[in-house]
Amino acid sequence: KSEFWALADVSFSVQEGQTIGVIGRNGAGKSSLLKVLAGIISPSTGVITRRTNNVALLSLQVGFIHYLTGRQNATLSGMLLGMSRKEIENSMDEIISFSELSEFIDEPLRTYSAGMRARLGFSVAVQADPEILLIDEILGVGDSVFRKKSSEALRERIASNKTAIVVSHQMQTIKELCDKVLWIENRA
Repeated sequence: KSEFWALADVSFSVQEGQTIGVIGRNGAGKSSLLKVLAGIISPSTGVITRRTNNVALLSLQVGFIHYLTGRQNATLSGMLLGMSRKEIENSMDEIISFSELSEFIDEPLRTYSAGMRARLGFSVAVQADPEILLIDEILGVGDSVFRKKSSEALRERIASNKTAIVVSHQMQTIKELCDKVLWIENRA
């Protein structure tokens, strides 16, 4: 079996307050890049220099437990993003309101659609307010009203000089939100 490198020869820098778009074909390594930047996986070679560990990765596949309720998952997710239990409790009304999940918040996550999970994850991350927000394709999930609402929240974040890295196949989203774009070429 031959060796497979999810990423190779990737080099870039991000300045504080920038929003970087990451694009490329499926399988090019975009999600792997975000996992490396978040510290979830370590690179086999090379160096990653971060000036903060206050980083949050929003992805549909990461962080939620299907048998817990939306409220329990919001609490767990907030704690994983560095919030205290008290901070989460104080923010829960805003999380529920932003996610628009009030009638479902105490239902098990296994009953949620992909869009509902994305709305909950984004809503928690907005409240957590990490220094660096890594977003993996979740802005394209959900109905058009929530996509607009989450894009607005991200724009507010950008205006407040926070840093974000956004993976998306939606070029309009990248054009609207990002200062620079990183293209990852699939070498396979």
